[in-house]
Amino acid sequence: MVDPRALPRPGRGARGRRAARPDLAGIGIDSWAVDYALLRGGRMLGTPYHYRDERTAAGVEAVHALVGAEELYGRNGLQHLPFNTLFQLAVDRQQGTLPLADGMLLLPDLLGSWLTGRAVAERTNASTTGLLNVTTSGWDAQLAERLDLPTAILPELVDAGTVLGGLLPTAARGIGATDAVVSTVGSHDTASAVVAVPATEPGYGYISSGTWSLVGVELERPVLSEASRAANFTNEGGVDGRVRYLRNVGGLWLLSESIREWERSGETVDLGALLAAAAAAPDDAPVFDVDDAAFLAPGDMPTRIRSWLSERGLPVPEDRPRLVRSILRSLAEAYARTIEQARELSGAEVRVLHIVGGGSNNALLCQLTADATGLPVVAGPDEATAIGNLLVQARTLGQISGSLESLRAVVRDSFPVRSYTPSR
Repeated sequence: MVDPRALPRPGRGARGRRAARPDLAGIGIDSWAVDYALLRGGRMLGTPYHYRDERTAAGVEAVHALVGAEELYGRNGLQHLPFNTLFQLAVDRQQGTLPLADGMLLLPDLLGSWLTGRAVAERTNASTTGLLNVTTSGWDAQLAERLDLPTAILPELVDAGTVLGGLLPTAARGIGATDAVVSTVGSHDTASAVVAVPATEPGYGYISSGTWSLVGVELERPVLSEASRAANFTNEGGVDGRVRYLRNVGGLWLLSESIREWERSGETVDLGALLAAAAAAPDDAPVFDVDDAAFLAPGDMPTRIRSWLSERGLPVPEDRPRLVRSILRSLAEAYARTIEQARELSGAEVRVLHIVGGGSNNALLCQLTADATGLPVVAGPDEATAIGNLLVQARTLGQISGSLESLRAVVRDSFPVRSYTPSR
């Protein structure tokens, strides 16, 4: 991430021309969760770390030495993930960076502050930090103090649909005159994606399928039981105060990393042809644990998957189509286990499963999911995060109105979906 004040100014040539955008009504920013920038005097102290950086592991031990996992869950309701923001901040404290900071902004809020000059924390993304109290929806100052994390760095909390303001002159320089308003949306990308689930009646589960798979149900209140904690379910904030009760499951990262590995030799992988060959492969592909920590880091994913299977005496796919089918079948089986657990732990009824995001375009994954869950699957829209973002903006600006169900009705009436029924 680069401070925009460090960027070169547009020139006067063709590439530097500024186009006035009087038709631009609004700007809303969403991103992945948990990552942030530490600030001093409004400027970043350094480039933000990515949550997959190996440094994050050291923070877990430091936090749990002060506050146990059971108590943390009762306070923040979060699934244990070793890269949640409070663990990363603990590493910053160990490394001596944290005492230098007078501010901290999650990535979408950082960009919003660069555009408007207003520094806030939008609640859906703030709920992923581990420092937001799941009951009060406010910062847990007592927890922060026990972890020796300075509460002064935590910004003002706001809800999705809060107007931040117009563009600063420095931000508007690249597009010219505009009356565009910057407002907060579900700034955690999954929060925006869930807005765009095209369901207007209760009784559904959802999978936001991309690099990660977020599998769960939408609730009015969090589930904080010991059984929920033991099953590693999370209670994250949703738009309009809803609770996204879900579990992070391994995602299409497994497939994309495999393709990257195959392409490192210089060849081009035809994903469409590969998926077609995987669909034609035998349906007895071995299943592996997509949530195993061995698959978290970048690197040679095919070798790691084969090693995992071999070490447990399971069949090892020797060709690429069989390996791809193994990845997708393993994801589908994980989806089935997770949605069943979500039903049992929350008491929610699930009669249909919606898959949104990029994975909704993967017909084999959708069909395998219908088969594994025994539920009808509705796939689409694939750009759910962008759609949910736009709908919240439009409501904030008064261009549409109504509840989340009203927004979802707009999605249902505007975008095509594909349906899959269990084949067995």
